[in-house]
Amino acid sequence: MSDQTPVRDHAVRHHAVRATGVPDAAPRLLSVEPVDPDRDAPVIRSWLAHPASSWWEMAEHDTAAVRRYLRALQEDPAQDGWLGRYAGDALFYVETYDPARVLLTDVHAARRGDVGMHLLVAPPPATGRVHGLTTAVMRAVVEHCRDTLGARRVVVEPDVRNTAVQAKNAEVGFRVLREVEVDGKRALLSVLDTDRIGVRDDGPAAHLRPEHVEPAERHLVAKAIAEFTHERLVAPVADGDHWVLDTGPSRYRFRAERYALEHWVIDESSLTRTRHGAPEPLDAQDLVLELRTVLGIPDALLGTYLDEIASTLASAAAKHRRGGPTAAQLARVASFQAVEAAMTEGHPAFVAANGRIGFGLDEYRAYAPEHGRRFRLRWLAARREHTHLALAADRTEPQHWDAELDPSTVDRFRDVLERRGLDPDAYVWFPVHPWQWQHRIAVTFAPDLGRQDLVDLGDGPDEYQPQQSIRTACNRSRPERSYVKTALAVQNMGFLRGMSPAYMRNTPAVNDWVADLVATDPTLGACGFGVLREHASIGYTGDAHHRVDVASPQRKMLAALWRESPVPRVGPGERLMTMAALLHRDADGRPVIGELVRATGLDPAEWVRRYLHAFLRPVVHCLTRHQLLFMPHGENLVLVLRDGAVERVFMKDIGEEVVVVGDVDVPQDIRRIVHPVDDDEAALGVFTDVFDGVFRYVAPILDAEGLLAERDFWALVGACVDQHAAEHPDRVRAIDFRVPDFEHSCLNRLQLRNTLEMVDLGGQTESLIRAGRMRNPLA
Repeated sequence: MSDQTPVRDHAVRHHAVRATGVPDAAPRLLSVEPVDPDRDAPVIRSWLAHPASSWWEMAEHDTAAVRRYLRALQEDPAQDGWLGRYAGDALFYVETYDPARVLLTDVHAARRGDVGMHLLVAPPPATGRVHGLTTAVMRAVVEHCRDTLGARRVVVEPDVRNTAVQAKNAEVGFRVLREVEVDGKRALLSVLDTDRIGVRDDGPAAHLRPEHVEPAERHLVAKAIAEFTHERLVAPVADGDHWVLDTGPSRYRFRAERYALEHWVIDESSLTRTRHGAPEPLDAQDLVLELRTVLGIPDALLGTYLDEIASTLASAAAKHRRGGPTAAQLARVASFQAVEAAMTEGHPAFVAANGRIGFGLDEYRAYAPEHGRRFRLRWLAARREHTHLALAADRTEPQHWDAELDPSTVDRFRDVLERRGLDPDAYVWFPVHPWQWQHRIAVTFAPDLGRQDLVDLGDGPDEYQPQQSIRTACNRSRPERSYVKTALAVQNMGFLRGMSPAYMRNTPAVNDWVADLVATDPTLGACGFGVLREHASIGYTGDAHHRVDVASPQRKMLAALWRESPVPRVGPGERLMTMAALLHRDADGRPVIGELVRATGLDPAEWVRRYLHAFLRPVVHCLTRHQLLFMPHGENLVLVLRDGAVERVFMKDIGEEVVVVGDVDVPQDIRRIVHPVDDDEAALGVFTDVFDGVFRYVAPILDAEGLLAERDFWALVGACVDQHAAEHPDRVRAIDFRVPDFEHSCLNRLQLRNTLEMVDLGGQTESLIRAGRMRNPLA
C-alpha cells in the first residue's frame, strides 16, 4: 500500500475459519477490530511480558508505556494497530504499516498494494495449546489485510532466528525473498500475494516455475545474442525497424540500439522466436544448440556448457522471484553488503556467468551471494610440516591469529588437539568453506584426516557473507577483520574454483611489492588509489596428489588467503560499493549508476570526471609509469562514495591477477608476475579490461538515461588519458590510447573453447582469443 493511508474506522471484520482440534471441531469466529489504547493496553502488555513474546523486545514496558506506544501508532498515518478476538475473547494483536514509509524503506521495493504486518498471539493458557488455532489466526490476519486494507501483497520481516513464526508464514503462503538488516536485527524479508493465500510457496525449487523461468530465459537469450554479436560469432541483419538473427532452425526478431565497441542493447520485450513460421518459446539452451557449430564448443565439453547455461538460468529465475531493493535504495542508503547481495547479473560479458555446478538446491540458497545469507567457516588443524603459511612483511604469525581469531577460539582449537594427544604447536589453523569440507576434504583428504595430518576443529564462531566472487567471504561478525578466500571446487564460469597452494606461497610478497609501489607514488596518492592486500595465505601439500608431479584439480583443493577489509579505511560520510554495482538494474529496469548521478546533484559530466580520475587515471598510470597491469573488472574494484560521487577506489585480487608487462626489477621470489609484452599487447590491459569490459556498458546506460550522451562520455575518457600523458612526459611506456583500433579480445570465446579451464593462469596472454580488430572510440 505504498501510496495509500491505511484505513482506520472499519467495521469489525469476521472470518469464519476452521481451527482443527478446537472443542467440538466446529468453525470458530475470529474477528479483527481497531485497537483501543485505553481498553487494550493492559492485556497487550501482559502478552508482551511473556517470554514467548521476546522477539518484540518490549517485555520491560509497563501498561502506561504500552498505552503510549499504541497511541503513537494510532496517530501515525502510515501505521495501524488491531485487536483480534477468538469467540469474543482477546487473542491476538496486529500491526499494519506502509512499507514504503515505515521500517522497510531501505531494503524493500514497495509496490502499490503492499501492506506490512506484525502479529502477536497471546501466550497459550495453562491448559495447553489449541491445535491449529495459530494457523487460523495467521490466515484471518492476512485475509483482513486483503479485505479491509486492500492489500495485494502482505510483507513481513521476522527475525531469522524465529523459526516458529517462519513456519506459520509458510503455511499461509509467504515466500522468502532474502535476508535483510532491519531495525538492528537480521530479518527474513517475506511476501504473500493475497490472491494465493493458503498456497505454500516455500519449496526449494519454487523459483523453477514458468512465471520466473520465462523472464529469465528472455533475458539470457537477449544477452547471448548481444554478446555473441559483439564477439562476431553471429551477425543479425536489419529488417525494417527490427533486427533478425536466423540460426537455421529458428528466427529471432528484436529491436536494438547499437553503441560504440559493437555493443548491442536489445529491447527484451520485443524479442520473439519463430520456428518454421510458428511462435516458439525462448530457450537459451536451444539457442546454444542451434549455434553449436558457430560457437565452436568441443563435443566433449558441450554438456558442461549447457549445464552452466541451465544453472545461470536457474539463478536468474531465483533472483526474479525474490525481487530486490530499488536502484535508488541501493544508490542512496543500502549498506556495502546489502548492495553486494542485490547484484543479479553476474559478469556483464559472460553468457554462462553463474554456473556453480556442484551446489545442490539447499547449498545454493546457503552459499550463493545473491541470497545474502551467512555461514560459518569450517576450521582444520593442518600439520606444519605439510603446510605453508605465508605472511605480509608487517604481520607475524601471533599477530595474524590475534587479528583473525578470538583467544577463546584458539584455546578451543588447542584443546581439541590436546585431547587427541597431539601437540598444538605442531599444527597451524586452516579455514575452509563448509561446502568444500563436506564434498571434497572429507572425501579426497580422508587419508590425511586418518593420519591426523589434518584434524577437524569444527565451525568457527564468526559469521561470513559470500561475495559475488563466490569463494570470498566477508566477516559480518567483525567487519574489520579480513575477508577470507577459500578453495571451492565448484565449476563456475569456465573454471573449477580451486586455489593453488603453489600460488598462495608468495601471494603476500606480491601484494607487499604492489602495495609499496602504490603507497609511494604521488600520482596514485593524489587519486586516493589504494589496494586491499592479501596479507596472509595458506596451502596444504601433504596429500598424495602433491607427491606426484601430475597436474590435477585435487592439487588446488586446500588453500586460502586473508584479504584486508576496506571497512577500517572508510571515513565518516563515506560508503562502499563494488564497481560492478554501477551496472545493476532493479526489477523495474532502473540502473544504480543513474541513481548515483542523480543523488549527487552534480552535472553528470562532472560525476564521470571524478569517476575516471579515481579509476581510469590510476590504471593508466600504473601501466605507463610502472608497467603494472591489474585485472580492473567491476568486482575487483571497490568504490568509496560520498553523497553518490566516487571519491577513490580500492583494487583487490592482486596475487593471482596482477602482471608486470615489462622487464622490471622485482624480487626474485615473485618473478612469476613478470611477463614482458610489446606496447600493443600491454595496451589491451586498458582497451579490453576497461574500455570493452566496463565502459562499453557504462556509456550506453548514461546515454539511455538521458544523463550524458555516449559521445560525451568517450570525450571525457579521452580527456582523462590525454591529461595524464601531458602531465607525465617521463612515463616509461608512452602508449597511445587514441590509436585507430585495437585487437578484439573475446571472453565468451575463451569459455566456449574450454568450459573447464578457459585460461591458463601461467600463460594468460597466450590463452587469449582475438576476433580481428575493434574500432577505438577515442580515435
